Amino acid sequence: MRFYGTFSTIAGILAPLGIVLAVGVFSMLMVPGGRAKLRAALSAWERNLVGIAALVALIAMSGSLYLSDVVGFLPCSLCWYQRIAMYPLVFVLGVGFLRKDPSVWFYALPLSLVGAVISWYHVLLQYRPSLEIAACSAGVPCTMRYMLVYGFVSIPVMAGSAFLLITACMLLVRSLRVTVPRS
Repeated sequence: MRFYGTFSTIAGILAPLGIVLAVGVFSMLMVPGGRAKLRAALSAWERNLVGIAALVALIAMSGSLYLSDVVGFLPCSLCWYQRIAMYPLVFVLGVGFLRKDPSVWFYALPLSLVGAVISWYHVLLQYRPSLEIAACSAGVPCTMRYMLVYGFVSIPVMAGSAFLLITACMLLVRSLRVTVPRS
């Protein structure tokens, strides 16, 4: 369990960083001339956006498996739905990266958007339990916080930041029309 303290510290840093990066990308995509600035800034990275998204999904999946299988946290119903959206992203994005297929955004974007909505609803429930639409039936209440790093980073915040970062990468792939030369 000594690794748990390190895990929570790293996750507590990466989650807000992912949110800031995703919001920055969304903002740049909305601002006139923002795409041109992103294209210039990402000239060296544009081939790896799908790989970055795949890595984020892999880290999120590994983190959720660590928290449930090693630490022993029982996932609630909303956590299961978030896993249903995240786990396939590892394989979809991984195959897209290996095949150098920028059209993978078409398959990954819906999964990441659905996962983001579920995650942020889960975060909202943790702060306002009265907004719960249906009772959590997995034995663990959806309002429970197993961990709270720096006073605001809970497990759904971590998942939500991963979904937002993956969404940002997929929107970049789509809107910048990233073309990866096939070797």
